[in-house]
Amino acid sequence: MIENTLIAALGIEITHLEEGKVIATMPVDERTRQPFGILHGGASVALAETVASLGAYELVNKETEAVAGLEINANHVRPKAEGLVTAVGTVLHRGKTTMVWDIKITDEQDRLICVSRCTMAIIKKTK
Repeated sequence: MIENTLIAALGIEITHLEEGKVIATMPVDERTRQPFGILHGGASVALAETVASLGAYELVNKETEAVAGLEINANHVRPKAEGLVTAVGTVLHRGKTTMVWDIKITDEQDRLICVSRCTMAIIKKTK
């Protein structure tokens, strides 16, 4: 599922997946930096939505339901020029048609880089 996607292009790796929690890492390098040499906010948002999407998908009936991002916001609180960031996503709300995920992105010293909230839509598959 991940091959030939934005996830692969950005070097995102899923390191932990359990019901209601996902952890993933992403390098801060030429793929994820903006022109001023720091982590691109869009890359952080892509990491956050990836974590929320994978987490939400694990919580639905895969035969009858799919998930898609409905809304996402992010606060970029600290710049990061190189290294690795880690996103930890946890489900805050698990409803019948939506889920809300909290995602915190930190650096190697556990300093907060970005905090995001993502609302996922739960979509009924058509037969």
